[in-house]
Amino acid sequence: MSTPTTDLPTPTLARDGLAGMPAADAKQTGKEFTSDQEVRWCPGCGDYAVLKAVQGFLPDLGLKRENIVFVSGIGCSSRFPYYLDTYGMHSIHGRAPAIATGLATSRSDLSVWVVTGDGDALSIGGNHLIHALRRNVNMTILLFNNRIYGLTKGQYSPTSEIGKVTKSTPMGSLDNPFNPISLALGAEASFVARTIDTDRNHLTGVLREAAAHRGTSLVEIYQNCPIFNDGAFDTIKDPATRDHAVIPLVHGQPITYGPDGEHGLVRNPATGTIEPVEISDANRDQVLVHDAHADDPTLAFAISRLTDGGHLDRAPIGIFRQVERPAYDDLARQQLDTAVGTMGKGNLQQLLTGNDTWTIDA
Repeated sequence: MSTPTTDLPTPTLARDGLAGMPAADAKQTGKEFTSDQEVRWCPGCGDYAVLKAVQGFLPDLGLKRENIVFVSGIGCSSRFPYYLDTYGMHSIHGRAPAIATGLATSRSDLSVWVVTGDGDALSIGGNHLIHALRRNVNMTILLFNNRIYGLTKGQYSPTSEIGKVTKSTPMGSLDNPFNPISLALGAEASFVARTIDTDRNHLTGVLREAAAHRGTSLVEIYQNCPIFNDGAFDTIKDPATRDHAVIPLVHGQPITYGPDGEHGLVRNPATGTIEPVEISDANRDQVLVHDAHADDPTLAFAISRLTDGGHLDRAPIGIFRQVERPAYDDLARQQLDTAVGTMGKGNLQQLLTGNDTWTIDA
């Protein structure tokens, strides 16, 4: 079995939450979404693979480039907007989801994307991230997880494993790492997925579904940092080990893995936890069937905990959750329309110079 791929349907504008946005006048190519800026990442960085996949995927949206915007925070991944010929903003450390929320709420004609890293999103930006997820704002968040601070030269990050030796933890990290998937599911995110920088087919398939989703989509991308954390994901990339470590999640399919699909996930009736087992005739009917559309995220959360503690001996890859829920910005616009219909349009100048003002004598 190779690194997992998904047979995901290609979304259409009629169903993907992009309906109503101005369509491109003619078929576009990845070259048209590539800016003239020199790409400046370290040789071998996983960001290159993700950038290429995104540039190749954006034409599939069928949107004009001026109706696509990428907002980033601070970090190596946050250079992303420079390399795309779309609108973009290199914003403030950890605040990209807040800025993207304002854009999505005020401009229904935009496809809004956030590019962030494990440090940017889960440290100083953690509060903004979880509230964007719970609000279910129309945006797609790409969380590049290399489990290290790359831009500031190799300090441990919120996803670094316990015991990680870095410049800031010379005797090993004492912090219990965040599991981004578990965090997103705990915040009731309506679309949560994980993919790998080097698996182009899987990455592109997940991006299609994420862009098609109406609401907040969070896609964690395992991404290698060859300078400060090289080999962090070797277990799930090395042909000798990946089939035993990667657990493909495909909606409606039994959750099995291994070179010949000989392992699977079952629920332990005594503890209620999810456990990997070797499949036999005795337990074959107990193997879980993945349901990404389940309203209750409990099972998806339990599956995400298989990578608890930052260890990648077992790594579920795919779409964990994909459910329909009202989007915050849609509701806000509906509320505004109702207010205008009831009270009429407001007058900003009158509001600024209304009754509640004071004059201060010099």
